Amino acid sequence: MMTTSDTQHSQKSNGVDPQLGRPGGLTYLEIPAADFNRSAAFYAAVLGWKTRGDAADMSRFSDPAGYLIGRFVRDRSASRPGLLPFIYINQIADAVNRVAQHGGEVVKPPYAEGNLLVAIVRDPAGNTIGLWEAA
Repeated sequence: MMTTSDTQHSQKSNGVDPQLGRPGGLTYLEIPAADFNRSAAFYAAVLGWKTRGDAADMSRFSDPAGYLIGRFVRDRSASRPGLLPFIYINQIADAVNRVAQHGGEVVKPPYAEGNLLVAIVRDPAGNTIGLWEAA
């Protein structure tokens, strides 16, 4: 039986960051975007994601904790439910207030769902994402 320590050692020796190599964990996204810089600014302002690339192409991102990485892509249409990812965030009301300022749209403003606050928004390219936090 492989222990957590063995798994982490195996991941490090295979060149996989242990924060990303979490079995069953969502760790990588490709997000359709017509304008990489506009999408990068939106996700940085609303979710606090770190974006990187050169000035003409801010196409890569990571979440603040480093558990999720990805890139913006032009070869796909915007995602609408179907699959709806929900991103945990602190201060959901503040984040929702920044959505329109950064080219997005509030689909459903924050509402209570049990002991959670949930909102649904669209990014500048039209991708639909959910936001949530503990109430």
